[in-house]
Amino acid sequence: MLTCAFCGEEIMLEEDMKTHLLLSHMENDLRCPLCSLSGVSYDELSFHISSAHPEMQDGAQDPPHITGLPAAANTQSHKTPLSSWAQDSCKRDADATHSSDTSDSMCLKQDITSGSRASSTKETSTTLSPTRRQKSVMLSNKDNNTFKSEHSKAKQKRLSSKREEELFSCPMCPLVCSSFDMLQEHVELHLQEQRSTEGSAQKAFLPAMRSPSAIRLSGEKRLECPLCSVVCMDSFSLQEHVELHLEHGAAASSAAVAHSPGSDLRLARELQQEEEARQEREDFKKLQKQFGLDGGGGYCRQMERSMEKAVARGILAPSEFHCKRAEMMESLASGVDDGRTRTRGVLRALSEYYQSEGRDCVHVWLSADTDHYCSSAGDSGWGCGYRNIQMLLSSLHTIDAYAPFLPEKAVPSIPRVQSMIEEAWKEGLDPHGASHFNQRLQGTRAWIGATEIYALLTSLGTSARIMDFHRPTGPDNSHPRLFDWVKQYFQSGRSGKLPPRLIQTTLPSLYLQHQGHSRSIVGLEQRKNGSLCLLLLDPGSPASDTRKLLSRDTLPAALKQLRKPPRSLKHTQYQLVAVQGRLSAEEKQRRIMSSRTLCAERIP
Repeated sequence: MLTCAFCGEEIMLEEDMKTHLLLSHMENDLRCPLCSLSGVSYDELSFHISSAHPEMQDGAQDPPHITGLPAAANTQSHKTPLSSWAQDSCKRDADATHSSDTSDSMCLKQDITSGSRASSTKETSTTLSPTRRQKSVMLSNKDNNTFKSEHSKAKQKRLSSKREEELFSCPMCPLVCSSFDMLQEHVELHLQEQRSTEGSAQKAFLPAMRSPSAIRLSGEKRLECPLCSVVCMDSFSLQEHVELHLEHGAAASSAAVAHSPGSDLRLARELQQEEEARQEREDFKKLQKQFGLDGGGGYCRQMERSMEKAVARGILAPSEFHCKRAEMMESLASGVDDGRTRTRGVLRALSEYYQSEGRDCVHVWLSADTDHYCSSAGDSGWGCGYRNIQMLLSSLHTIDAYAPFLPEKAVPSIPRVQSMIEEAWKEGLDPHGASHFNQRLQGTRAWIGATEIYALLTSLGTSARIMDFHRPTGPDNSHPRLFDWVKQYFQSGRSGKLPPRLIQTTLPSLYLQHQGHSRSIVGLEQRKNGSLCLLLLDPGSPASDTRKLLSRDTLPAALKQLRKPPRSLKHTQYQLVAVQGRLSAEEKQRRIMSSRTLCAERIP
């Protein structure tokens, strides 16, 4: 701790004490010994003596006595540090105001103080802290404003003399020193300030950016970002700043990768996959709607909508609408078909026809009597499978081997058939098929096929077989093997005697399924050339066309709609369901167990 000899103030650092002596006890008391000038600083007084009293500079070996100075400041040893400090502050002032005048200002200050020391003596300099340095700059600015004209004259005089000196630049700030010793002391102060700054940075976060002028004034080390022009106060701030650069660069790199050709290709593939998935969902919804699995209602709801449209068009009177609706509800409640789409006596009419007509046929086989059921407004577009079940059940009701064992004494309605198939699933038949319909058919417009017919017949205790003609076996995608199998079916149970031309069998009709539609086989023709022709009842044919078979006048023309030669069956795959006897309780249980992995008999 240092104590001022004039006022007793205690000051920590020696540099602060020098500043205190200059500002508090020296600047206000200095007077010129040759004239009445007073109240100026030491540098101003020195400049005044060298400019106003040049005769004293030429004749004196030592500098004149400056009155007002403390005794301690009149000796050569105390004047030298003071003169050095004034010289250093003037140099920094010149650098802060204009960097181009650094060397000129330094030379000017050396001319002012040249009379106060020997030319061979080396000078030492002390560098102030940033706060004291700024004060020094303000004092120097004041000096420059007051004596601007004198500075210009001295500068011109110095330039004319072309005096040259060796200069030393600070490696850590823009300061230029006139001697190596001054530079060494200045750099040591830089190092001290740097250590103190690093210690305080751990307690308080300093601003990351500074202006170039502030850095020049403070003399701090420039920690410049290698990626931009930002200057940081310490290494910690610089590290955080660079990390932000790297994060931004990584984001930009990701963006660049996202827009690269490879990324465009991946994006195109993703878009294509999304479009394919969307199209697949739409197709699936269309299939659900087509096959009646879209929750749009079943037979009853479709029938009501159809009758409502007929009323709106004026085709059906409101009173008639209510009557038909009441009949429909009564039929649904009883579970028995109302018979509006049924045509009876078709097989009897065919038998009579072949007895007297059809001489071009060598043999004709007919099934047991089968009623024709066509589609109605309630099942149009999806009810062919149920209508063929009704045809098959009508055939079983006429056969003594099956009729007594059928739980239904009449042909059931379509909603009742749906309920019967659900009951078969509950018994354990065809669990895979049941899961396809989510265990539910009632109230839907779901299409059914051969496996649902098999499950229903097995549940009724009848032996059923599924024959799968999975690929064509003849030219032009025909299925001659299917025709041969139907012939063997109708010939089964007979002796080897030559059959008559017309064979009226007691065999049930056959269920024929292909993609999108199903029909019932009720007979087979064999012509003189050996070709075979199926006789099919189609649920898609309206009742008016089927009734033409009942008239001898219209039967020959209507029979053409029933005949199907091999060239007319060109679907890739066909399936047949045939009923061949009754099942015992044990056999039925075995069929239920085997239906867990239900497989058709493939031909060929």
